[in-house]
Amino acid sequence: MRYLNRVWRNSSDVSDLRQDIYVRVYESARVSRPAAPKAFLFTTARNLMTDRLRHSRVVLIDSRPDFEGLEALVDEISPERRVSARQELFNLARALDSLSDKCRSVIWLRRVEGLSQRQTAQRLGLQEGAVESQLARGVQALTVAVFGTANPASPQQSRKRARHEPDQQ
Repeated sequence: MRYLNRVWRNSSDVSDLRQDIYVRVYESARVSRPAAPKAFLFTTARNLMTDRLRHSRVVLIDSRPDFEGLEALVDEISPERRVSARQELFNLARALDSLSDKCRSVIWLRRVEGLSQRQTAQRLGLQEGAVESQLARGVQALTVAVFGTANPASPQQSRKRARHEPDQQ
């Protein structure tokens, strides 16, 4: 008890700790008697205190605040962004419809259903090279439809080109 009172910061927990230590020692002794009982007792006490400290630091998931009850303002999508998104989706759908059946099927199976190249080839009865070729053509056509160019450049690439290309007026 002196050891527990000395090392444990909350003296009101000491009696509970003592009881839990007795339980652990008793359960272990039922299996086999320890060779060094005093060392075993203090090791058990130290391990139990370590477990309690570790468990006291765990934050339960259910203890987080209920954010649904808060009446916080939520940024809504502006009407302009909705129209723009619908237009992009319309362009993408139109571009997908303009692809050949084989190309559309390859795009759908690879990108939407997430099949591997081999699985796509087996399902459509094609060679894997044909699947790869159809996918490349389809992605390029869809890129042109959505971005207006076959190679959408990053802002850095666009700036580099603007510096190196003469003005065409």
